[in-house]
Amino acid sequence: MRPPTIRDVAERAGVSKSLVSLVLRGSEQVRPEKRAAVQLAVRELGYRPNAAARSLSEQRTRTVGVLLNDLRNPWFVDLLDGLNSLLHDNGLHMLLADARLNRRSGQDLTGPFRDLGVDGLIVVGTLPDPAVLGTLAERIPVVVAGAREPVLPGVDVVANDDEHGARIATEYLIGLGHRRIAHIAGYGAVGELRRRSFEATMRAHGLADSALVEAGDLTEEGGYRSTVRLLGDPANRPTAVFAVNDMTAVGAFSAAEELGLSVPRDLSVIGYDNTNISRLRHVWLTTVDNAGHEVGRRAARCLLDRLDLPAGPVSVHLAAPTLEIRGTTAPPAPGSVVRSGPKGSDGTS
Repeated sequence: MRPPTIRDVAERAGVSKSLVSLVLRGSEQVRPEKRAAVQLAVRELGYRPNAAARSLSEQRTRTVGVLLNDLRNPWFVDLLDGLNSLLHDNGLHMLLADARLNRRSGQDLTGPFRDLGVDGLIVVGTLPDPAVLGTLAERIPVVVAGAREPVLPGVDVVANDDEHGARIATEYLIGLGHRRIAHIAGYGAVGELRRRSFEATMRAHGLADSALVEAGDLTEEGGYRSTVRLLGDPANRPTAVFAVNDMTAVGAFSAAEELGLSVPRDLSVIGYDNTNISRLRHVWLTTVDNAGHEVGRRAARCLLDRLDLPAGPVSVHLAAPTLEIRGTTAPPAPGSVVRSGPKGSDGTS
């Protein structure tokens, strides 16, 4: 049997095809009894609108491309949830692509979205070469979510206030009594902002000489290797580690336990992102909540606004992070604090 058409719906409801179209578009210019008759006919016939035909008539596909820097990053789950909820409420559908896989295969990152004719593009996370978005941004609205690379012309940015997040994490460790604190850093603009904020906060408390920075790659394995290096010299061992993200923090947690150290008794660990991993009971990681769901919703709102007003001013929105205190942080063990800086500069003598 052929699928039901809009003509079938109109005949079943006893109305014109144009009135059925008004009901399907959600128009308020339809009397309640006519609307009810059309909706009943749609249910009885199992009618589904022809998306391709509607796209042609509206000159829109009602789809939004979402390009993820790395689908393995668990923080993106919260962001995508916030993103999709608002897009869905406005009749738009997401098409996902993993930039990491596209890079490995040598594919054009944005080509598939151009070919599919998406109405807009949301880029989630740091891309190695943000300039690839420049040409596409001249044709459709583009929003960057969760990254802090230089803003391209016409591209809106929605991200976390990384400097503030790193500061509250570092100040919390200092407030617990830690003085020798290490930061496992990341890459890109986000990693740079968090590292610089950590170093600035340590300087502000007279602890610049006891601040340690170890390079990382945002992965659990990278966090493990970095922590093994940090803990390799017992005489200069940090009492706390602030990791650039939760995945790195989990690696630090594992390295400490393999080396016979207890978290948080011997080593406090703070992550960043407040992912579902940090909330697992056997991890229960103290971490910075960077408002992933809110970043996603704001990114969706920016795109919707840009679709309505393509020539509007470019905006940068920063969501305020908060600290989630759980079970991986505590005051340093007695006798483990290394005093640094001039006498009294950090409140000690």
